[in-house]
Amino acid sequence: MAQLNNNLSEIVSKLKSLANPDTLGFMANYGITPDRAYGVKIPELRRIAKSYRNDHELATALWNHNTRETRILATMIDDPKLLTEMQMEAWALEFDYWEICDQCCMNLFEKHSLAWQVAIEWSTNPDEGKKRAAFVLMARLAVSDKNAVDEKFEPFFPLIVRESIDERNLVKKAVNWALRQIGKRNLSLNQKAITVAREIHDLDSKSARWIANDALRELKSEAVQNRLN
Repeated sequence: MAQLNNNLSEIVSKLKSLANPDTLGFMANYGITPDRAYGVKIPELRRIAKSYRNDHELATALWNHNTRETRILATMIDDPKLLTEMQMEAWALEFDYWEICDQCCMNLFEKHSLAWQVAIEWSTNPDEGKKRAAFVLMARLAVSDKNAVDEKFEPFFPLIVRESIDERNLVKKAVNWALRQIGKRNLSLNQKAITVAREIHDLDSKSARWIANDALRELKSEAVQNRLN
């Protein structure tokens, strides 16, 4: 316990020394709106995290300390092998702005064996942060799980179509991200994603049309098509 408290105090001291209040206004312009923050940039947090890797107890303490930086560090430091479904559920319910959601999914949740399952389960959750996490995980799995066969992504397409009518900003941008990332994985998934995007475009929804138009612009672009071919 003494070592845990020492490490926590050491990290908080480092964050205070790196604090940059001028950055907070810039962050707010991009929707990064935590209640408590030091204004430390992500590269600096990664450098701090290197000294404390795979420390589950410290990660829990950092999350409970409840500042932007300590929570992001918690996602970088935690041990994926000790992550539980209960913890994933609890943390996801506290995703109140997009950055903490995305950082947690990228740094920690996508590394868990339950990532595919919760991506599907959370896609129906009414909570905005949790639903965003579902589609962020879909997007990240399309990038990071190099060994996944195309069939694993098939169940995601109906969910993307269904939730494309959700007008909430955090959700619609994540749905769009998931569709684009899956569609950039290979030529076969690209064609399926284009078909899905056209289906979405025909829905009577402003959000759906934005998702479809933005996805089609990238998925059909010369750069993407040349790479996949």
